[in-house]
Amino acid sequence: MTGFEKLENSLIDVIKEEQAKLGFKEEKIHLYYPLSSLNHFFSAQDSAEEMLTRLQNMPETLTSKLGKVAVSHKGDRFCFYIPEPGSVYVHGNMKENEFIKVLIELVQQHDCTKEKLLDLFASYWEKTESQEMDNGEFDFYIRFLDKADDTYYYCFKDEGFHFIYHRFLPEDYEDFGF
Repeated sequence: MTGFEKLENSLIDVIKEEQAKLGFKEEKIHLYYPLSSLNHFFSAQDSAEEMLTRLQNMPETLTSKLGKVAVSHKGDRFCFYIPEPGSVYVHGNMKENEFIKVLIELVQQHDCTKEKLLDLFASYWEKTESQEMDNGEFDFYIRFLDKADDTYYYCFKDEGFHFIYHRFLPEDYEDFGF
C-alpha cells in the first residue's frame, strides 16, 4: 500500500469516526496530523517542508473521493482541509453496521463493559488481541489481528460510569511507548 493510500484510508476513517459521533452534515472538514504520523504513512523521514512538498500533488484516486484536499502546516502539525464533497462521499459509503459506528454506540451506553467490548470485536473478526495497560492513560487495548483494513490499537479507559477510547495506528502506538 502506498503512502497516499494509507493517508486516504486514515482521512476516511477519521471522517467516519467524526460522523458516527456527531452525525452527518455536508461540511468542510479540517483534520490534523503530526509530521511523525505522516512520515509513517510514507516510510519517510521528511522535514515539515519536505512533507509539504510531497503532499502538494494528491493523486486522482484520493481527490476523486474527497475533493480538492488542501494541506498546510505550522511546524510539525499538518492540517488537511477537506471540502464538502469529501464529507458527502464518506457518508454515502458508510455501511449501516460500520464497526466504528457500532463501537461508538456501545461506548456511549452506561452499561458498557470490557466483556461487551471484547464480544463486539469478536463479532467483527475471529482473531483479536486484548492486553492490559498500566500507563495511567488507558486500562487495556483491543485490536484485530491480520485484518488489513483495520490495524488500529483501540485503547480504552474505564471512567467508572462510561468508557473512553482512542485508536492509534500501530506505528503511532509504538511511538507513544505504551
